[in-house]
Amino acid sequence: MALKDLPYDEKYYDAEVETLPREQLEELQLKYLKEELKFAYENSPYYKRAWDEAGVSPDIESLKDLEKFPFTDKQTERDCQGVGSFFGELCCVPEDEVVYMATSSGSTGVPTMSPFTQKDFEDFQHAQSRLFWQTGMRPNDRYLHAMNMALYVGGPDVIGAQELGALGIWVGAVPSARLLWAMKQYQPTYMWSSPSYAWLLGQKAIEQGYDPKKDFASLKTFIISGEPGGSIESTRKAIEDLWDVKVYDFFGLSDIYGACAGMCEYKDGLHIIEDQILVEVVDLQTGEVLGDGEQGEITYTTLLKHARPNIRFRSGDIGWIDRSPCKCGRTHTRLHIQGRKDEMFIVSAVNVFPSDVEYVVRNDEGTTGEYRIRVYDENFTTKYEVSVERAFGSDEPYDEVAKRVEGELKTHTGVRPAKVIVYDTGKLGVSAEHKAKRFIDERKHNA
Repeated sequence: MALKDLPYDEKYYDAEVETLPREQLEELQLKYLKEELKFAYENSPYYKRAWDEAGVSPDIESLKDLEKFPFTDKQTERDCQGVGSFFGELCCVPEDEVVYMATSSGSTGVPTMSPFTQKDFEDFQHAQSRLFWQTGMRPNDRYLHAMNMALYVGGPDVIGAQELGALGIWVGAVPSARLLWAMKQYQPTYMWSSPSYAWLLGQKAIEQGYDPKKDFASLKTFIISGEPGGSIESTRKAIEDLWDVKVYDFFGLSDIYGACAGMCEYKDGLHIIEDQILVEVVDLQTGEVLGDGEQGEITYTTLLKHARPNIRFRSGDIGWIDRSPCKCGRTHTRLHIQGRKDEMFIVSAVNVFPSDVEYVVRNDEGTTGEYRIRVYDENFTTKYEVSVERAFGSDEPYDEVAKRVEGELKTHTGVRPAKVIVYDTGKLGVSAEHKAKRFIDERKHNA
C-alpha cells in the first residue's frame, strides 16, 4: 500500500519509524551515521582535510564518537562555496547529480547554496509529508502554500503535501490582497506562512471588510515557521483566536530541509525527523555536548544527505531537547527553540531573548501584539527598550500602557526595560508581508 493511500484515521504516516523504541532508533542512526561519515570523508575535500587535521576517522563505533569531530557552521559553508567547483568543497557529488538548490537568505552574510540530489530531495519531501500528516493533514485537504518560492528551501514543501495526497495550491509570497483573493476563491483548509504574516494577513483581511473567522471558515489549520513566535503559546493563541484555526509550529533551515521538525497535537516541542537528522545541544563557549533539558546551541548532523552532508552543523539557534516519548506515541526527539544566538542579549547578568518579550506583549490585551526591541550600550552596560502599539480603539493613556508592559517584562524576564514606548495601532511600522524585523541591535561590539 502506498503511503498516501493510508486510511484517514491512521495516526502515523510512517508508524514503524515514528514510534521506534529509543534503542532501536539509535541503532538505525548509528548505521546511517557510519555510512554518512564514510561518504563525506571519501567525497568532500573539506571533510577529509578537516578530519585528518583533527585526527578523527569516519570509522566510528558509537554515536558518542561523533563528539570527537569538529563543528561546521555558516562560515564554513561560505569559505567552501565555489572552491574547486560550483558547489564547493563541502559538496560530495558532481554537479550533474544535483537536481535542486536552495539558498539561505543572506541576512547574516553571503547567501549559501544548499544542493540536493534526487534522493536527497525525495527524502526531504517524505519528511515534509510526515510532518504534515502529524498535524492532521489528509488527502481530502486543500493546502494553500503561501511561502516564498524564490530560492527559499521552504518553497518546495508543497510537494510534501501532494505526496500524501492533498491538493497543493502554489500561491507563494504574493501581496496580501492577492492572497486573500486566493483564499476566498479556493477555500483552503490548510495554510503555511510566518507567524508575523499570519497575524498581519488577519489584520489586512479586517481592513478589507472581511471577518477572518466567518469569511474564511474553510481554513482549519495554520502552519507557521521562520520566526520564534510559533513556539510561543501566546502568539499561537492570538493567531488561533484571530482566524479560529489550529496553529502548529514547524522549524527548518536552508542548510538541511524546509522543515526538519514540527509540532504534534500536544504542542510540547517540535518532533525532529531523527531517522534523517541527528541532533545535539552544545555549550556556547566550550562546545561540550549537554544533556536533555540543558540550554545551549542546537547542532545538526545529516544522516542521509549526499549532495552536501552537514556534520555537526552549529545552527546559531539556542534551545534544548527532550528525548522522552511524547504523549502522541512518537519517540523522536522534541526541540524547544528559544531564539537566535546572535539576538540574545544580557542585561544585569540575565539572558534575554526576543521571544521573552514577544510572550509578554502577545499576552497583553491592551496592545496589538506588535513590538520592536532596541538593544544598546550606555555607561558600559547593555540596556533595552521595547516599543508596542495600543490595541485598536483603545483610549488607555500611553503612560499607563507603558507602565503595565514595563512591569510585565520585569516579572517575566527578571530585568526591567530602560523604556517602553507606546504607539497607536499600525504606527509602529514593523509589520511585513512575510518576515518582520523586530530586533535592532545597536551595541558597539556589533558595529
